[in-house]
Amino acid sequence: MEKGNAYRIILSGGGTGGHIYPAIAIANELKRRLAKAEILFVGAKNRMEMEKVPQVGYRIIGLWISGIQRKLTLKNVLFPIKLISSLLKSRNIIKDFKPDVVIGTGGFASGPLLYTASSQGIPCLIQEQNSYPGITNKLLAKKVQKICVAYSGLERFFPENKIILTGNPVRQDLLDVDAKAVEAKNFFNLKHGKYTVLVLGGSLGARRINELIEQELDFFDTLNVQIIWQCGKLYYPQYKIYNNTSGVQVYEFLNNMDLAYAAADVIISRAGASSVSELCIVGKPVIFIPSPNVAEDHQTKNAMAIVNENAAVLIKEEDLEVDFKNQFGQLLASPERQKQLGENIRKMAYINATSSIVDEVEKLLKK
Repeated sequence: MEKGNAYRIILSGGGTGGHIYPAIAIANELKRRLAKAEILFVGAKNRMEMEKVPQVGYRIIGLWISGIQRKLTLKNVLFPIKLISSLLKSRNIIKDFKPDVVIGTGGFASGPLLYTASSQGIPCLIQEQNSYPGITNKLLAKKVQKICVAYSGLERFFPENKIILTGNPVRQDLLDVDAKAVEAKNFFNLKHGKYTVLVLGGSLGARRINELIEQELDFFDTLNVQIIWQCGKLYYPQYKIYNNTSGVQVYEFLNNMDLAYAAADVIISRAGASSVSELCIVGKPVIFIPSPNVAEDHQTKNAMAIVNENAAVLIKEEDLEVDFKNQFGQLLASPERQKQLGENIRKMAYINATSSIVDEVEKLLKK
């Protein structure tokens, strides 16, 4: 029976913005192409996807699941119970929804759901954002049909015949940030002609980056620099007092990322996969400060893939005290270096990533 485009599609991923926003970008492109498609998200209860996904108009169901902690905690004792609960609930979701295809973008919830779907013969695709895959996608790789990746060289972890190099999905409004510079400066009430630094610590915030910015506020002031500082939900109560400081704007979360990027002359950022992909498209000079507290140190690996192309600066957390002022000062003093970094990082962008991934989803639907 010909279904037209009334397909039923499940997307699963979450825990952080790096897993959620790619899933939303894929869903939006699917909806654009297949207007009658019914799309369901599956996430982890009490994680940010349960709030962010409904905000953009999609239905989501939460599983009782979380990751294994590195140290001995009560959460690890509960993990087997949560896993069994999530596998059972995944089976019920698939039985009720009857998906034609299931897409995983990483995070706790995608493991049990894609394992269950693939075990039932439902076509599955995973999208791996990082240069070093997480354990969930490594385990799923043997069971799914296709693996869309953002970096070359992942044959070390995945079956080569399943890999498609697509890049990471990013927000389409980032493609023309250069044209929004004046609008962006006005939106944030910034002084035109004054150097602007955008500080990004990820959706939850980055403790060490926040400490650095607080410590160096006088340094920025002496350089006549204005700051847009996204400190994260966890840290906003502590740092919002600096909204009273001239030239400093502190945000829990930035909803207008296209304008934040457009306003910036240089960006200080973590090196999560989605952030790196966005920064490639934005094409501004970047100082990466990778989180050392993630699995397999994958943020450093993500950043190094850019730095090795002379397309960004990397400073490790442990070196901030010694290196930050020097590295930032040198970058500020060299418009030529800023231009070079911006041009080189833009060369690494996959501007059609979302479209390429959805092409692969459509191939699975039509098989």
